[in-house]
Amino acid sequence: MCFADVNFRIILKKALVADSATVRWESLTWEEIAGFRRQGVETCLLPVGATEQHGSHLGVGMDSANAELLCNAVSAQTRVPVLPAIRYGCSLGHSRRWPGTISLQPNTLTETVVQIYDWIHGCGFRRLFIVNGHVTNAAPLRCALEIIRSRYDDALVRLVNVAEISPRVRSEFFADAEDWHANAAETSLMLALAPEMVRADKIKQADDADRTANLVFTHPVNRTSKNGVTGFPSRATKRQGEILFQMMVEDLTALVKRGSKEKPPLNQSYFQTVK
Repeated sequence: MCFADVNFRIILKKALVADSATVRWESLTWEEIAGFRRQGVETCLLPVGATEQHGSHLGVGMDSANAELLCNAVSAQTRVPVLPAIRYGCSLGHSRRWPGTISLQPNTLTETVVQIYDWIHGCGFRRLFIVNGHVTNAAPLRCALEIIRSRYDDALVRLVNVAEISPRVRSEFFADAEDWHANAAETSLMLALAPEMVRADKIKQADDADRTANLVFTHPVNRTSKNGVTGFPSRATKRQGEILFQMMVEDLTALVKRGSKEKPPLNQSYFQTVK
């Protein structure tokens, strides 16, 4: 990657330590949460991850850490509260071949997010960014979005998959595999953000190429990967992780700022039938 130098340390500090600029829902009192409504703040960030195998070189909480650290950094830029992370996801496709995966059923994840929204809506937060760190959470989270919009006429919900925040972020995640997992991008991010989750001595032997090209069906990971990895983590570097994380923070921050002000194109009720 070739990008102009930026001050990564400020961003990383806000993501990695208990920085006062990050607004964490669980650290607030009820009076402080109520105060957001008076201030006109009605947006929340919800990090959603997974607990699943990530090869022999990454910890099973990688997806959760990625989503939460990103939300923390964006909160530090926007003052939008970060809800407690959902650390279990829909990881059924990873099979039981490699120990460590703990998966929810899709409908469980869907209903969990719907119930969370019900409660934050009651507190005055009607805009929600669901920041998803695990690829196969996307379908149940999209279902949650649809249910929420059908129940709350003023709901504004956006599902943001971490790897597809923007075209430039997507190009980095997909650089070494179309069906990537625990690849160069994810490994680089953890080297930069959470090195305690990385087993550096395992990285060079972790490469496993994508086998999914031209297949008709989608297959569980036990039938597409020898070691739980898809991609080339041996290409990862801490510097690449810093650059990628900076892009993610910048692009999601811009999206949240836009979304915090956006109004629907038409002011027509979901529940009012045309007569």
